[in-house]
Amino acid sequence: MSAPRLRIRAIELYERPVRFVKPFRFGAVTVEAAPQAFVRALVAVEGQGEGQREAWGAAAEMMMPKWFDKRPDRSPADTVDGLRRSLIEARDAYLSDSRLDTAFGHHAAFSPTLEPKLAAAFGPAQIDKAVLDGLLRVLGLNAFQGLGANAAGLDARLAPDLAGFGLDGFLNGLSPLPAVELRHTVGLLDAPEALRALLERSALRWFKIKLGGDVDADIARLCALAAVLEEAAPGYRATLDGNEQYRDAGHVAELLDRMDAAPELAGFRRALAYLEQPIAREAALARPLGAVAERVPVIVDESDDGYDAFPRARAMGYRGVSSKSCKGLYKAILNRARCAAWGPPHFISAEDLTCQAGLSVQQDTALVAFLGIPHAERNGHQYGGGFAGEAEGAAFLDAHPGFYTRDREGTVRLATASGRLETAPLYGPGFAHLSDPDWSALSPLSNPTSALSQGVHP
Repeated sequence: MSAPRLRIRAIELYERPVRFVKPFRFGAVTVEAAPQAFVRALVAVEGQGEGQREAWGAAAEMMMPKWFDKRPDRSPADTVDGLRRSLIEARDAYLSDSRLDTAFGHHAAFSPTLEPKLAAAFGPAQIDKAVLDGLLRVLGLNAFQGLGANAAGLDARLAPDLAGFGLDGFLNGLSPLPAVELRHTVGLLDAPEALRALLERSALRWFKIKLGGDVDADIARLCALAAVLEEAAPGYRATLDGNEQYRDAGHVAELLDRMDAAPELAGFRRALAYLEQPIAREAALARPLGAVAERVPVIVDESDDGYDAFPRARAMGYRGVSSKSCKGLYKAILNRARCAAWGPPHFISAEDLTCQAGLSVQQDTALVAFLGIPHAERNGHQYGGGFAGEAEGAAFLDAHPGFYTRDREGTVRLATASGRLETAPLYGPGFAHLSDPDWSALSPLSNPTSALSQGVHP
């Protein structure tokens, strides 16, 4: 199909607080609460005859402090306000663009001015999801049909290395997965015995373990966790997330040396699939990984702040890149195309910055399944308390049976007991959701000068 052109007629921005059920520690920050952003976009599509010509689309994403922007002179509240500014800047720019263009064309026409680039990309990433949702509703297509038909009009203008690749044929040839395995996050504050208890009630096979940057402490913790995994989850696979806590490739090599020298970690070393962004983004792409790249596949995550990031990382020895809806679905799709164009050993992983129940986790899971990534980090359900209220949770459960379930207390939560998320519940028209949040219960996006000071401890 030829990608239809559209106008973006309205964009509404909302938020609501999410208080975590347990602390989430990544890198040097512990988070106990954060706001979730919500976007509504009204799109009018050209040439739809007598049928529906416009529709509202929706998206949601956590505004996590001190991840998009880790500059030491920025407080956690400052970094959340930076994400609000990104949303506002993108909204104003998208609405000022009155041209008829494809969904991707509107995205490509916008050039963020804020810094850092990873935070600046947050606003357009969320608006793009809402615009795509509205477009697919007008067209009567589900997420997999729409992405496969390139309804968004994706092209290589932002990724010139893909010129001549044949994106339409590539997208049409992808086969969405019927299910995505959960990769369980073991946070820095999670005890080995808590992991053992979880494995008694959940059929998990993939695990993502956070590192802290202290080699001695990280090795001791890995030994304790490996003992649990080898006893309670035979045949497991694992990834490591350095969260930018290692100084350089030499520091990473020290970690690998210690892992290889520890008999208790022999099984874990065989189970290790890749290492995620161990080096701080300021230094990660400044020099080659050297011998480290031959010892373990390394991917970029926080350094993935633009369309040129993956090619630059590849030149430094990195073999993979993360897909995260909070960084942009179009960039994830183009990076997946690069993996196909470059061939093995290049790959794309699926990571989760606490995708919450509802729009966020559903849209991200649909993207992961479409890209053919067999497992995805899923941690939002560990830290968020489900939906904001009983009525909203019940509506999503009714609309997406099998994707959610009720826990012992009756709260609607992600259905994780099988260790996998079925994608059949995400096949309705639009971008992976048949139910909406209670818009009347949300607050308008706060003024970026406001502070979020509770619940975050450097």
